Amino acid sequence: MDYHRMKKSLVAVGVIVALGVVWTGTAWYTGKQLEGRMAEMVSNANAELNKASPEAGLTLSYQDYHRGLFHSSMQLIVKPTAGKTSAILKPDQSIVFNETIDHGPFPFAQLKKFNLIPSMASVHTTLVNNPTTKPLFDIAKGQSFIDAQTRIGYNGDTSSDIGLLPLNYEKGEEKVAFSGGQFKADVDGQGDKISVSGEAQSGLVNTVNEYGQHVQMTFNGIKTEGDSARSEFIERIGNQKASIEKLAISVEGKEMAVLEGLNINAKSEVQEDKKHLSGQIDYTLNSLKVQNKDIGSGKLTLKVGNLDGAAVHEFSQKYNVESQKLLADPALAQNPEAYQQRIIELFAANLPILLKGDPVITVAPLSWKNAKGESTFNLSLFLKDPAQATGEPATPEEQLDRVVKSLDSKLVIPVDMATELMTQVAQLEGYQPAEAAKLADQQIKGLAAMGQMFRVTTMEDNKVVSSLQYSNGQVTLNGQKMPIGQLLGMFGMAAPDAQEEAPAPELEAPAEPAVPAVPAVPQQ
Repeated sequence: MDYHRMKKSLVAVGVIVALGVVWTGTAWYTGKQLEGRMAEMVSNANAELNKASPEAGLTLSYQDYHRGLFHSSMQLIVKPTAGKTSAILKPDQSIVFNETIDHGPFPFAQLKKFNLIPSMASVHTTLVNNPTTKPLFDIAKGQSFIDAQTRIGYNGDTSSDIGLLPLNYEKGEEKVAFSGGQFKADVDGQGDKISVSGEAQSGLVNTVNEYGQHVQMTFNGIKTEGDSARSEFIERIGNQKASIEKLAISVEGKEMAVLEGLNINAKSEVQEDKKHLSGQIDYTLNSLKVQNKDIGSGKLTLKVGNLDGAAVHEFSQKYNVESQKLLADPALAQNPEAYQQRIIELFAANLPILLKGDPVITVAPLSWKNAKGESTFNLSLFLKDPAQATGEPATPEEQLDRVVKSLDSKLVIPVDMATELMTQVAQLEGYQPAEAAKLADQQIKGLAAMGQMFRVTTMEDNKVVSSLQYSNGQVTLNGQKMPIGQLLGMFGMAAPDAQEEAPAPELEAPAEPAVPAVPAVPQQ
């Protein structure tokens, strides 16, 4: 070997040795730094958990931290919060995760994936088999159902690849099968921004219901994608999408219902004035089949705008505090129906707070479509803060004017579409096709005639139509103006005083001959 070649070899060896020294020193430092930050990271995680799901009643802790030169290990423990009732775990239960930490700047787990971005650590997470999680290990053939790899950046950002292992369990008449799934979660160092995405291909559950019937549920193509950011008004705002390609339910081997193309898109944001919030949620269902009969497809778009941010924050704070008290009540913990009733009462009691910003609610549209047409319902409702009103309301108009600024709604039901739908329903009840069609025709014509007789609906181009507008104490029902007291009187809902002041109008027969009343359904 000549001098120049030997010199180059020595330089190369020196570089490798130097890199080894730097890597070793940095790995030791980052491992120590991670250990010093662990308490802070767990504390922040508990704060996020309490804000996002206070009803869960769970607390995160860690134990058995062992720091090595290139690797460290510890356990993360999820337990019920002391003094609170958890909706997920019993007081003596816990979920434990094993955490294996590869130190930076180039964790070995990253190098295996050719990821050369420097990071503080890479963490491998698996589930621990204990009495709480044993049933999950049993159906996962003794393996950890969760297998996650998380990269932790020096700025605190984390990026996690989460794998859910396939499941296959069968015992007697019970069976569970799951294809597994892959999910990804990214969180910035401050916990302000979060994005989650993932999918699971398929799943199946076979069981026996309370009536001794064999029930099977299957799904295909579950996907989710979303991102959120912290807001000064509510915990988080952002976008979330979820979809299921197919969901099927069968009983005793007979297919009962199949849903295809179920999609949910939700969006919330701060408006341009930085003081108000708005949100929108879209539901779509491409197909619903019941016992192999095509019932149709539907969609709903619901928007809420002009929500006062400070009022939403106040509502959220009060609701969370009071709901925590309900969760801590032992009597309610043993009575789900009573708990649900109290939650509804709590929501209703605090609802006026949300009206401070004069919010606007729109439905555009709610619809259902089949082979014969599409029925639609549209609504535009402008609300106002009742706290701004003075005095006590003395009439129905004054009561309504305290909370409603204006309302505009319209319902359109094609007769052919409704008849087709009711024909399908009648066949599901056991009628033969011809008999079902005849019964459905009588039902829809009878209901249409009744609607006209009570002036609730009109007929336009073979469609049942109903429109209602309200503003400044004046109602317009299908083009006919009247005071609110008169409208309520038509339905027997007006107060006694209002009924005396504005009696319901005399009913007139419709222009066309009335269709006979709906016949009674014959016994099968």
